[in-house]
Amino acid sequence: MSPDQTARPRRADARRNQEALLAAAAGVFVSSGVEAPIREIAARAGVGTATIYRHFPTRADLIVAVYRHQVEALALSGPQLRTTNTGPHAALAEWLGEFVDFVITKQGLPAVLQSADPCYDPLHTYFVERLEPVCRELLDAAAEAGEIAPGQDAYELMRGIGSLCAGAGTNRRYDARHLVGLLVAGLRVEPRR
Repeated sequence: MSPDQTARPRRADARRNQEALLAAAAGVFVSSGVEAPIREIAARAGVGTATIYRHFPTRADLIVAVYRHQVEALALSGPQLRTTNTGPHAALAEWLGEFVDFVITKQGLPAVLQSADPCYDPLHTYFVERLEPVCRELLDAAAEAGEIAPGQDAYELMRGIGSLCAGAGTNRRYDARHLVGLLVAGLRVEPRR
């Protein structure tokens, strides 16, 4: 691609097609793992495999794109939830629920991320740099409203939730969402009088 082609914004239909392709890939990765056949992703997206390879020449390119796309969606969700919920704690709880869904659906990804392929190296840093500030803002808003105790550490909370999610999917009796719900409820303080 020439510099002129990369600088030009993509058409709306091209962006929608890529969004649909990334959503289809994410769904297939959750149900079949990141090593799922590209034809399965193409079928779910309603495109040919050549279309996928045109956008993402390698499987690693597709995995990185899906991961980054989902991190971006989660990062954008935090500010939106602050304006649409009944209060800061409710926004925090809903966002952390979305965070749990994100983490649980990435359970097959660690082996890939720890592979020797250097294209995956920056993903964890990207995840932390994009999501920690969103979590911090939600925690700060809830603390300023007197709904949670001040001084909660966003990184620590995200790590703790990640640890709670580590057992998800391996035992039907283990419900990470329930445990995270208890954790989020435990952040709440009695309203000021």
